[in-house]
Amino acid sequence: MNDQDQNNKATNEPAQVNKDNANNNGDHIISLSSMYKEYFLDYASYVILERAVPAIDDGLKPVQRRILHAMREMEDGRYHKVANIIGQTMKYHPHGDAAIGDALVNLGQKDLLIDWQGNWGDVRTGDRAAAPRYIEARLTKFALEIAFNAKTTDFQLSYDGRNKEPLTLPMKFPLVLSQGVEGIAVGLSTKILPHNFQELIKASIDILKGKQVQIYPDFATGGSIDVENYNGGKRGGKVRVRAKIEQVDKKILAIRELPYAVTTGSLIDSILKANDKGKIKIKKVVDNTAKEVEILIELGRDVSPQLTIDALYAFTHCEVSISPNACVIIEDKPHFLTVEDILKHCTTRTRTLLGWELEIKKSELGEKWHFASLEKIFIENRIYRDIENSETWEDALDMIDKGLKPHIKNFKREVTRDDIIRLTEIKIKRISKYNDFKADEIIRNLEEEIAQVEHNLANLTDFTIDFYKHLLKTYGAGKERQTRITSFDTIEATQVVANNSKLYVDRKEGFIGHSLKRDEGVEFVSECSDIDDIIIFRKDGKYLVTRITDKQFVGKNIIHVDVWRKGDERTTYNAVYLDGKTGRSYVKRFQVTAVTRDREYDITQGTERSKLLYFSANPNGEAEQLKVQLTQGSRAKAKMLEYDFAELDIKGRGVKGNILTRYPVRKVTKTADGKSTLGAMRYWMDEVTGRLNSDERGRDLGEFDTGDLILAIYKNGTYVMTEPELAKRFDVNSLSLIKKFNADDVIAAVYYDGERKETYIKRFQIDTKTLDSPFSFITEHRSSEVLFVTTQKGTTVSYKVSIKRKINKGTLQVDQQADIQGRATLGKKFSDYKLRDVELVDNNGADASGNASNASNASGNTLF
Repeated sequence: MNDQDQNNKATNEPAQVNKDNANNNGDHIISLSSMYKEYFLDYASYVILERAVPAIDDGLKPVQRRILHAMREMEDGRYHKVANIIGQTMKYHPHGDAAIGDALVNLGQKDLLIDWQGNWGDVRTGDRAAAPRYIEARLTKFALEIAFNAKTTDFQLSYDGRNKEPLTLPMKFPLVLSQGVEGIAVGLSTKILPHNFQELIKASIDILKGKQVQIYPDFATGGSIDVENYNGGKRGGKVRVRAKIEQVDKKILAIRELPYAVTTGSLIDSILKANDKGKIKIKKVVDNTAKEVEILIELGRDVSPQLTIDALYAFTHCEVSISPNACVIIEDKPHFLTVEDILKHCTTRTRTLLGWELEIKKSELGEKWHFASLEKIFIENRIYRDIENSETWEDALDMIDKGLKPHIKNFKREVTRDDIIRLTEIKIKRISKYNDFKADEIIRNLEEEIAQVEHNLANLTDFTIDFYKHLLKTYGAGKERQTRITSFDTIEATQVVANNSKLYVDRKEGFIGHSLKRDEGVEFVSECSDIDDIIIFRKDGKYLVTRITDKQFVGKNIIHVDVWRKGDERTTYNAVYLDGKTGRSYVKRFQVTAVTRDREYDITQGTERSKLLYFSANPNGEAEQLKVQLTQGSRAKAKMLEYDFAELDIKGRGVKGNILTRYPVRKVTKTADGKSTLGAMRYWMDEVTGRLNSDERGRDLGEFDTGDLILAIYKNGTYVMTEPELAKRFDVNSLSLIKKFNADDVIAAVYYDGERKETYIKRFQIDTKTLDSPFSFITEHRSSEVLFVTTQKGTTVSYKVSIKRKINKGTLQVDQQADIQGRATLGKKFSDYKLRDVELVDNNGADASGNASNASNASGNTLF
C-alpha cells in the first residue's frame, strides 16, 4: 500500500473511540471527538480569560492592561506617538497592531486614563481616529496615581518569555464601573455600563461607612435614562435611554444629546427610515453637530411637535433599550454579579492595596530609621576609629559590631552583617561634615512618619475614605452626571404613529383597505396609519377587528367601520337586534376593549335569521333616544314605542341585552342625540414626562367633560388652550401654570420685560378661542419671562430684589396691583429691577417650600 492509499484509508476510516488502545508503535490513539472537546474548552477558556471579559481586580482586559503597562514603562511626562506605543505593547500582546490600536483609541475616548492629542475620533458621530503615526498619548496623572505600583504588583512572563507583565494592575479605583466594558466570549458575554465618576467615589465612601448603596449608569453623551428595571446590572435587567429632544418652535425640533452607543449618523438614518415608512412626517434633517450635538428636524405641515417627539422615541433610535450583563473574572473564573457587588469588591481591594502600601512604607521608613540611627551611633561614638588597627576585614567588622552593641538595645530589629558592611562604606567626607542636630532632626521626622503610618494602619478605613476624598477633590471637577435619571412613560406606537394612510370601505361588497379604487360604492372613512387595527360591524350582527391592508374582504353589508384602539373604555356601541329564534328584539350597550384579531364575534345570540335593527358608535358613551315603529300586523295595541339608551347600563360585549319588544319591529329611528353616560373623565399630568394620563400619576387637573379645555401658561409669556387627550404631552420645564380652563378666570402675572428691563404686573382674561396655538401676553424680547402667574384671587407672593448689591425682600398681593385689561397691554410697572425668587406665600405668611410648583390652590390651578 502506497502513501496515498494510506492517507485515503486514514481519512475514510472512523477514528478509534478508546484512547487507551495502542497502535503498533505504542502511541495512544486520540479520538476526534475528545480532541474537539478539549480544544474547544481550551479555546473557550482562552477567549473568556484573555480576550473578552475584564478582571474584577483592575477592571481591564489583557490588551488594555498591556497597553497601560507599556505606557508606564515609556512614561517620561511627554507625549508619545501612538504607533510607538503600539510597537512597545506588541512585546506583551500577541495579536497584532490593529487590535492594540483599536483598544488604545477606545481607552483614550473614555477620557480617564489616557491624555491624548490629535484626532482621536468622536464617539458621538462615529468618526474614526487618525492613523497611529499622527496621534499622540501619555498617561494621565490620575492613571499614574491609581493604577501603578511595582511593589504591590504580581508579574508573570509574557507570551514569548522575554519580558514580564502584570497579572493585574494594583487599581485603587472601580475602573470597570467607571469606564464600562463590553465583550463577547464563547458561551457568555459581558456588558457593564459606565457609571459616574463622582457617584462611584461617594458610593465607595458610603460602603466603607457601612451604608447600603445603589448606583446607576451615566453616559458621556448625556440623554436621560429609566433605571426602573436595571436590576443592579445583572442578567435580565434592562434600561431605556433617550435622546434629549427640544422644541425650538412649531416647525423645528432639535436633538442635543444622544442615547448611549448611538451615533449621529445611525440616529439620522433611523429617522429617515421611519419617515420613509410613514411613521413620522418630516421635511428634512440637518446635522449641525460640531463641538456640541445638534440635529435639527424640520416638521411637515400641520404636524404636532409633541406627537412627533413621542413618535421619534417610539420608532427611531431616539430611544434605545440596553440589556446589561455584569460578568467579571474572579480567580480565573467568570462570575455574574451586580454592580453594587463589584463596587464593594473594588472598594475592599482599594483598602487592601492601601494597607499593603502602608506596610511597605512602614518597612522602608523603618529601614531608613534603622540605618540613620546606626550611622549616628557609628559616627558620634567614633566607632570608625576602632577599625584602624584591624589586620583583617573580619576583624574590622567584629570591632564595629562590638562597638555598636552597647547602643542598640532598643532597636526594632537586629543589626545584620549587611548593616555593618554598609557602615564601612560611609565616606570620610560625610563623617567630617556630620551634623548631630541635622541627624537628630532626620531621625525625629522619620519617627513622626512611622507614627503617622502606624496610625493610618490602625485606622485603615478612615485612611481609605480620605484617599477617596482626595481623588474626588483632585480629579472630580467636570465629571458631574451627564445622564438624567427619570421615569419614562410607555408610548403606544398606535397612538403616536403619523397618519400615513387612508381607510376606505366598500360596504355592499364587504371590502376595506387603503388601496381600494375610488369606484362607485367605495367611500373614504378616515385618516389612519399602516399599523392601525380596524373594527368592522356587519348587518348580520357579526363584528371583527383586523389589521389594515391594501385590500381585504371582511364580509358584505358593512354598517360601521373605524380605527380601533385597544383598551378604549370610552367608545360605546348601542345596538337593537332581532333574535331570529324567538322573534324578540333586544337592546344592549357594550364596549370592545380587547379581542382576538381576525376572530368574528356576534352582537346577537347567533341564531339563524338574527340581524341588527339599529346600531351606533359613540366615542364618549353617548346615549341617544329612539323611536321604534312596530309592524301593522302586530298584536300590540301601541304601534309606536320610544326608548332612551340612557336607561340601559353598559355591560360586556357578550351579554344578551334587555328585551325591547316581543312584537315584530318595522323600523327604528333616532329622535334625539344623547349625552355621555360615562360622566366627566379625570386627567392627571405626569410631572416628569408631562404626559396626560388617567392612572392617577402626577398632578390632578380635574374632571373634563365634552367641550372642557386645558389652559397651559408658559414661562416665555405664552398660553395655549387645548383639548385633553391621553396622547398629549407638555414641556414641564417650560410650564408656569396648567389647569382646567374657566372662561371667568382672571390671570394675574408678574413678569420681567427684557426690552425695558423692568418688572410689571398685569391682569387679563383669555380672549382667544383658537386651540393648540400659542398666544403671547408679554413682550417677545428674548430676556422677557414670567416670574409668577396665578388665577387664584387674593394670592400673595414673596420676592427678593437686588438694588446696589443689597438684597431687599418684600411681599405683594398680586390681584390688587393692576386693573383687568386686555391681553396685549403692558400692565402696571412694579419695579425698575428684576424680581427674584417670586414664590407663593401660604396662609400663615411663610414662603412655600421650593417654588410655585409645590402649590395647588383652591381654584384648581396647578403652579410650576
